[in-house]
Amino acid sequence: MQWYVTWVTENLLLSAFIQFALLGTAGEVLGAFASRRRPSGSPVQWLAKAVVWGCLGVLVKTSFTGFKGFLAALVEHGFLPAACEEVPLLRAFCLSALTNSMFGPLLMFLHRSTDNLIARASGYRGIDKSLTTLAWFWLPAHTVTFALPLPFQMGLAALWSVALGIIMGFTKRSAKEAA
Repeated sequence: MQWYVTWVTENLLLSAFIQFALLGTAGEVLGAFASRRRPSGSPVQWLAKAVVWGCLGVLVKTSFTGFKGFLAALVEHGFLPAACEEVPLLRAFCLSALTNSMFGPLLMFLHRSTDNLIARASGYRGIDKSLTTLAWFWLPAHTVTFALPLPFQMGLAALWSVALGIIMGFTKRSAKEAA
């Protein structure tokens, strides 16, 4: 496991890009299979999706870093109690809440917009369901993520994308079967 820690520590943005490109794309593919449909799109479109996932990983990495500084500044200026920095689990929760409430919606709209560009589609139908995942999935998921040592945070964040892809795929399948 030391090789992984060394790799992500020495290659902050590249490792974020690669982890999200591979795992985010895998989450989409597995989600399609979970909903009992074949992944659609050409190989070029899937390559474009992988590049988008990689770029989103870089944005997530920079946001994770930035929100750690933001939380420290809020505590320093008395907007939040010191316990938000001193109690590890509370710190993880506060970081998750800040990240998902302020950065999460922007990331979701950006992701949908890039998906639309790749698919030559338009519209934001169903974005409301995506936004609700910020509360029921991403808030607790990123609380766990921020509780981990720094070298493991981006890897777990990328793995959560696989988990959510599968969950959403089964949700779509259940909705189709109920209709």
